Amino acid sequence: MFSLGAARYYLYREPTDMRKSFDGLCGLVTNRLKQNPMSGDVYLFVNKPRNRIKLLRWETGGFVLFYKRLEKGTFELPWGEKSTESNKLDFGELAMLITGISMRNAKKRRRFLQQNDVDN
Repeated sequence: MFSLGAARYYLYREPTDMRKSFDGLCGLVTNRLKQNPMSGDVYLFVNKPRNRIKLLRWETGGFVLFYKRLEKGTFELPWGEKSTESNKLDFGELAMLITGISMRNAKKRRRFLQQNDVDN
């Protein structure tokens, strides 16, 4: 219920009109990103001055919309390919974006990743 964990996160790169609500944001996901808004993934939208952000997610029974307005400062967006309309983020990048931690100087340390053993 009302969670952002265990999902994929996509940042829509174009400035978004924050007057858009559920249907308008779903239209952007469907028509511009060519994805299914009911997939359970989280879609992030930022306005042109980068002081407001909306997160859209489908949960059982309906959509949930998270909205944050900064009183001072801006959201620092991660760098990505200019040719794509969205950036895929991981949960750590999402947390840094929302809390205002600069991603430019942040470095991700190497971690152990367990390999999945496949028996044939």
